[in-house]
Amino acid sequence: MSAPVHTPSRTARPARRRTPAHTGANARLHWWALALPALAFGLLLLLLAGSGQAHAAPAEPSGLIEVGRQLLRAVG
Repeated sequence: MSAPVHTPSRTARPARRRTPAHTGANARLHWWALALPALAFGLLLLLLAGSGQAHAAPAEPSGLIEVGRQLLRAVG
């Protein structure tokens, strides 16, 4: 069993080619296309600059692990 095929009628207008409004040397960037990479670079630079004051974490378990242990004790 074959499916019906839709063929365009001869009275239909030919499709126009749409060209982008900004092409070639006239292309413009949005403001955020430059601002976001600059902001990300600045934040990463700040993270690297402040890493000289970093210290190792204490040997005691974090609060989330301790809460998990208490929950396991209460349930089990």
